[in-house]
Amino acid sequence: MDWLSWFDAPEYEFARQVLQRGVAALYFVAFLSSLNQFPVLLGERGLLPAPKYLSGFSRLRRPTLFRWRYSDRLLRWVCAAGMVVSALLVAGLPQQGPPWVPLMAFLGLWLLYMSIVNVGQTFYGFGWEMLLLEAGFTVAFLGSNQTDPPRTILILVVWLVFRLEFGAGMIKIRGGREWRDLTALYYHHETQPMPGPLSRQAHLLPKPLHKVEVLGNHFAQLVVPFFLFAPQPVGSAAAAVVILTQLWLVASGNFAWLNWIAIVLAFAAVSDPVAHAVVPVIPLDWHGAGASSAAVGRDTPLWWLVITLAVTLLLVILSYWPLRNLFSSRQLMNASFNRWQLVNTYGAFGSVTKKRIEIVVEGTLDGDPDDSSEWREYGFKGKPGDVRRIPRQWAPYHLRLDWLMWFLPLRTVHEEWFYAFLGKLLEADRPTLRLLRHDPFDAEPPHWVRVRSYHYRFATRQEHRQTGDRWVRTLLHEPIPPISLRRSGGRKR
Repeated sequence: MDWLSWFDAPEYEFARQVLQRGVAALYFVAFLSSLNQFPVLLGERGLLPAPKYLSGFSRLRRPTLFRWRYSDRLLRWVCAAGMVVSALLVAGLPQQGPPWVPLMAFLGLWLLYMSIVNVGQTFYGFGWEMLLLEAGFTVAFLGSNQTDPPRTILILVVWLVFRLEFGAGMIKIRGGREWRDLTALYYHHETQPMPGPLSRQAHLLPKPLHKVEVLGNHFAQLVVPFFLFAPQPVGSAAAAVVILTQLWLVASGNFAWLNWIAIVLAFAAVSDPVAHAVVPVIPLDWHGAGASSAAVGRDTPLWWLVITLAVTLLLVILSYWPLRNLFSSRQLMNASFNRWQLVNTYGAFGSVTKKRIEIVVEGTLDGDPDDSSEWREYGFKGKPGDVRRIPRQWAPYHLRLDWLMWFLPLRTVHEEWFYAFLGKLLEADRPTLRLLRHDPFDAEPPHWVRVRSYHYRFATRQEHRQTGDRWVRTLLHEPIPPISLRRSGGRKR
């Protein structure tokens, strides 16, 4: 029937390629990050051991493959399987078969990664974890090269981008006054969780430009998302605004894969004719120079149409709760309304930290430390430490330990995982030390460690010329005085 052809969107083949391969690439990064960090942070001998967590785990609330048994070996197999499937999808191999093949591949990634997230505790308590899960589930139904992209699934991906952008915009407007008086970026580039190599330059821009940045952010997040649903070329233009603003965030900070996945998903609103007009090397016809779908064997099977429409109906029904949340005076940020983490609500930085407080960990080899003792500082990969060091670009890779170190002064340093981390340093635990950039003791156990709190700010251009420092730091206090391990294994203050 001719009216059924509306459900096919052959003019969005480029969008499908970007969505499937881009989301798969970010799953690869997520599994790689877990492979390198999960056993140390949450493994059998981790800071927050997953087996202990699972002993009091509710099987009904959080689906995970580990509910029957956890081991570090099994975790590594899960990560390895996720990386292999992700790599195949990036290469486009499953997409060569019938539509159920990439469907099963993406659903496999979704289930494997959800199994990790659901036992990841505070180290996986970030909004982009559920965002990746929702994106993986949704793009699973985009089909393969044997069928046209399903229009309703593309609209659902645009709806995901809308919730991501508009939700973040509404959180800001309802949040700190600094977003309403346009001063938020006087502070944000300096106080964000993990600055990048260009963050200092962005912070030192004139204040009028910072106000323009905030205005641009409000426009991109509160106005532009509505135009993602508009006919072409307006929809593509709206997607371009989202992509450009997200690229600025990539350049000025490190937010794991949050910005990258927003960029990838925004391509759901970009049509082939617009993409070809902007970049002529992008083909107008991916499957045979002007041939019709029927001519190249791309008729959508009825069973596939039924599946995509059923999933569309499911996700539309689940959209009721996040839609209500968007316009609620008590808007939730980064919340899921079902245990499968589908159709969530998103948002970030409803308020901006005005001062950067850094937690610095030091150790000494002195047996009985006093004021004359030599204390050496541990260096972290992503968070500020050495005042001369240029921050590195890590995103889309996620440094989970460094991120949680940023939260400590905002909450409390007396976290269970942090004391466990200090204990690992006193033991010179090699897997833990590999998460750091610099071990000042070359794998030798220190006798004591202590925790100090510093105020960090970016050096002005004049200060940098005089000293070569990129940060200026001031000692505030010592929230955890020197602690040591007794021979019996206990702590001594």
